[in-house]
Amino acid sequence: MSPLIERLIEEHHWPRASEENIEQLLGQHEVLVLFFSSDPARYPESNDVAVILAELARTYDGRFQPVVVTRSSEQALKARYPFQQWPTLVFLRRGVMLGAISKVRDWAEYHAIIDQLLAPKNHRNSRSPRSIYNVRSQYLRRQ
Repeated sequence: MSPLIERLIEEHHWPRASEENIEQLLGQHEVLVLFFSSDPARYPESNDVAVILAELARTYDGRFQPVVVTRSSEQALKARYPFQQWPTLVFLRRGVMLGAISKVRDWAEYHAIIDQLLAPKNHRNSRSPRSIYNVRSQYLRRQ
């Protein structure tokens, strides 16, 4: 993990998710946002997404708990909550995947997507994750 991501973890007291503690974290928080950074040297956007996540957490004021996935558990948790590109934010409500946002996005796009993912209608017994592409398409059609 990069020094910037480590600093944000410490500064904001974000938990780290691993295969060993994911169930405990799911039980402690209604909505989690798992931050999959991979190797910031390989995916430099990871540092940008970390800073963006801190701003989003501040903006959404407690509506979700950011969690950084440990490098050693990324592949196992990616298999459980699949996505296509790095870095990615995976949104979960009570362990059910709501959707994912990969790479860096426009600020307004983050808000439009997150508002849809966190909307009350999106958590009533949802069993299938909302594709970022479907949510993004809806956002772009409104523009």
